[in-house]
Amino acid sequence: MMDKIELGTPEGTTENIDKIAELFPQVVTEVENADGKLARAVDFDALRDLLGDVAEGQRERYQFTWPGKREAKAEARCPIYKTMIPEPGKSKDWDTTENLYIEGDNLDALKILKETYAGKVKLIYIDPPYNTGHDFIYDDDFAKTRGEYDAESGDFDEEGGRLVANTEGNGRFHSDWCSMIYPRLLLARDLLTSDGSILLSIDANEVKNLRAICDEIFGAQCFKNCIAVRRGIKNVQAQFDDIAALSQGHEYILLYSRNATNRFHKLSLAHDGKPGKWDTFWRGTDRPSMRYELFGETPHSGQWRWEKGRAYTAVSNYSTFLKDAAGSMSLDEYYLDNLAATNEKMNFVRKNEDGTVQYYVPPSTGKLLSDNWMDLTLSGNETDTFDTEKSVAIIQRIVEWLAPPNSIVLDFFSGSGTTAHAVIEANKNDNGQRRFIMVQLPENCGDNPSAIKHGYKTLCDLGEDRINRAGAKIAADIDKGNEQLELGAEPKLYPDLGFRVLRIDSSNFKDFYLTPGEISQESLFDFADNVKEGRSDLDLLFEVLPKLGIPYSAKIEERVLADKKVFFVDGDKLAACFDANVGSDTIEEMAKAKPWYAVIRDSSMADDATHANYEELFRTYSPDTVPQVI
Repeated sequence: MMDKIELGTPEGTTENIDKIAELFPQVVTEVENADGKLARAVDFDALRDLLGDVAEGQRERYQFTWPGKREAKAEARCPIYKTMIPEPGKSKDWDTTENLYIEGDNLDALKILKETYAGKVKLIYIDPPYNTGHDFIYDDDFAKTRGEYDAESGDFDEEGGRLVANTEGNGRFHSDWCSMIYPRLLLARDLLTSDGSILLSIDANEVKNLRAICDEIFGAQCFKNCIAVRRGIKNVQAQFDDIAALSQGHEYILLYSRNATNRFHKLSLAHDGKPGKWDTFWRGTDRPSMRYELFGETPHSGQWRWEKGRAYTAVSNYSTFLKDAAGSMSLDEYYLDNLAATNEKMNFVRKNEDGTVQYYVPPSTGKLLSDNWMDLTLSGNETDTFDTEKSVAIIQRIVEWLAPPNSIVLDFFSGSGTTAHAVIEANKNDNGQRRFIMVQLPENCGDNPSAIKHGYKTLCDLGEDRINRAGAKIAADIDKGNEQLELGAEPKLYPDLGFRVLRIDSSNFKDFYLTPGEISQESLFDFADNVKEGRSDLDLLFEVLPKLGIPYSAKIEERVLADKKVFFVDGDKLAACFDANVGSDTIEEMAKAKPWYAVIRDSSMADDATHANYEELFRTYSPDTVPQVI
C-alpha cells in the first residue's frame, strides 16, 4: 500500500495519549469507539493506582475555572482541515527571505505551525486584545450558522468568523476573554524551545486572570516576572472618568519561561552604550573610600569590598598581580582575563593595615534588568494610525535580551507589525539572523481616517506596509553609513528585510473525509481530480510542507524533468510534482535526484503502469527516498 499524506492537523487528544504512554505505558489500553473500531485510551483507574491520591469529582481543591473552560480546552485539541496559501505577489524578497507574515485566525495558524515549528520558537511576544469593554475579541464558536451570527453584534472575517464586542454588560465579560486566550496559549507552549520564553502585554482588567491561566498552562514555577511599563499620554487621557479610581499610568508584561530552570543572561551593555558599573549590583553603596586607586591611575570602575566570614587565603593572587601584571594591564583587565582563562571566579583579596580583609569586585559587563521599565513608553506612533500600537523600543529590548541572533521570534497578535520591525532593528544592530513569524487576522480598519488616507483596508495591509517601510529606512541608514566608511573597512550588510505572506484558507483538496454511506457513484467521479478549482501547484506544495516537517521559509527551486514541472525544496529535502499526466520518465528523473521525500498527486499519474512503477523506480534509483502521494 503506497504511503498517502494525511491532510488536516493532528488531533490533540492523540498527541496527549502519546505523551502519557511515554511516561506510563501500562495505563494505555484499547476501547471500542463510536464507530465500533478499537482505539487507544487511558485507563484512569490504572493511572490512579500509579499516582496515589488524586483530586477529582466534588473534592475541594485549588483551581481556576470559568464557564466555557472545558470547551476552550477542547478547541485547542480539535483538528482542522486548513492550509497556508502562499501570496508571492504581496511578499517581499519571496525567494530569499526567511520571515513569515500570516493572514488569518491565529488559532488556526498555531495549529498548522505546530506541525513544523513545535519546539523551535525561542521567543514569543503577544499583545492580545485588552478586555476593556470596548475592544473586539475572537469568537471560537464555529458551530453557529451565518444566520445566527448575523443576529448578533459584531464584525466578520472573510469566512464568517465573528469578532465580538465584549462589553462590560456581558455576563461573560471575563469568561469570553479567558476562553479566547486559553487555547491559543496551550498551542503556543508547544512551539517554544526548551529554553524559550513568552511575554504577554496586558492591562489591569485581566492581569489577574492571565496570570492564573499562564500559571496553569506553563506552570507557576515558570513565572519569572511581571514587568511594569509606562503608558503613553494618549492612553492615560483616554481612560474614562471614574471618581472611585486613580488614573492608571502603567501596564504589564508577564514573563514566563518554557522551563522552570531557565536563567536569563544580563542585557548587553552595548544595548545602550553605557559602561559597566559595579553598582549595577550594589546600588546606592558607592563611596570614594571604597574605590581603589592603583599606581596613581584614575580610579577603576571595579572596587574593593570588605570580606565577611571568609578566611584570608588568597593574598598570593593579588601579590602575583602586583608582581607580574601591573606594568601591562589594569586590575580590571587582569581579573577578567583570568576569569576567561579559568572559567571560574577568581578570589582576589587583600589585607589592610588595620587587619581587615577585602575582596575585589570587577566592573559589570552587563545589566541585570529589573521589572521596572518605566524608562520606556508603551505606545509607539511609527504608523501614525492607531494609538494602541506598541513601541519598537520595548519589543526591541525584549528581542535583544531573550532572542539569540539566530533564533525564531513569534507574535500571533501582530497588529501593526511592531514585533517584526523590532526584530529587523535588532538584526541591524548586532548583525543577527533572527527570523520572525507574524500572525494577524485581517480585521477591517473601518473608518479610521489615517487608514483611509494610506489606503489600508485591513490590519494586514497596514502591517505588511509598515514592515516594508521599516525595511526601506533601515536599508537607507545602512547605505548612508557605508558611504562614510574608512578606507579598508568592511561595509555593513543588510539584515533580512523581506517576508513571505501566507494566507490561511480551507484545504486545497475536496472534502473526501466521508463515511461509506455518504459516498455516491457521482461523487466518485469528483474525486478523480481531488483539487479544488482555482488552487495552484504552489498552493499544493505549501499544504505538503508541514506534513514533512519542512519550514515555510525553505528555498524553492523549479526544474523541468521530462517536460513536467518539479519543485525541489530545501535543496534535496523534497521533490514534488503536481502536473497532470506524469509519466514514468519524470518519476525516474526525480528518483535520480535522490531527494529525502518525493510527492506526486495520486490522480496525476499518466496510467496504471506509472502508478505501479512509482515506488519501484525509487527503490531502484534512490532507495533512501520516501515516496508518497496526495
